[in-house]
Amino acid sequence: MDPAFYPDVVAAGGLAAALERMSAELGLDIAVMPDDSGRTASIEARVPGREALDVYLEDDCRFIGVDGWSRGLAMIAGGTEDLGDIVRAGVAWGSGQRLPDMRELLPWLTCGELAEAADRGAAEAVDVAWRRLREWGEEELPGFPEFGAAVEAAQVRPRLRQLLPFSSMWRLGFRPSVGHVLGPAVVIVPVRGSGTYRVQRTLDCEGGGDLIAEVGSAAEAAALAEAHVPADLGPAVFEPDRP
Repeated sequence: MDPAFYPDVVAAGGLAAALERMSAELGLDIAVMPDDSGRTASIEARVPGREALDVYLEDDCRFIGVDGWSRGLAMIAGGTEDLGDIVRAGVAWGSGQRLPDMRELLPWLTCGELAEAADRGAAEAVDVAWRRLREWGEEELPGFPEFGAAVEAAQVRPRLRQLLPFSSMWRLGFRPSVGHVLGPAVVIVPVRGSGTYRVQRTLDCEGGGDLIAEVGSAAEAAALAEAHVPADLGPAVFEPDRP
């Protein structure tokens, strides 16, 4: 790290030590986990469901960044020049403060709409994911009506509607978990320009042995996909904490 940008970090002997020194100056209690480089560290989260807040230094300017994850979902990120604000972010994140409260306290923090919904609960994250996917299909893919039709048809199927929908390379998948922890329960692949839809068990681009069937309408595809959701899946839930 460049001492011109990080004289306080260099003087402390590394990022972890600098964070501990700053927390002591502020009278705040955090548990810092260092690494060997001295350029990154983590601040322990003391509530279930939140992983340690990752802290890192940029090379070409003074920028101390953070990333906060919860059960496979990126929840919050941002950066500042102020080491004290990083400590404050660690306290807020680790104590379980809600994301809007954290952003009000520290405006340099950012979070996405899906993350903010997930912070309120899994069902709210599912609702937001469906709405965003519909909007994306309508606004960004006007030349691919088959995709929008698949989303609309799937959303009215109760067992699909309770799962977390997502898109990957024009394939429509349905996860039983909020966050990217588990693979899809089932996948619909609209075929552009043909009016046909493949229903698969995985995201395999070619289908292959994962192909369930190819059908001639979005409604048929959604019904078939729903029939192949395992009986014990849904509604979508948060996965357990990582060990």
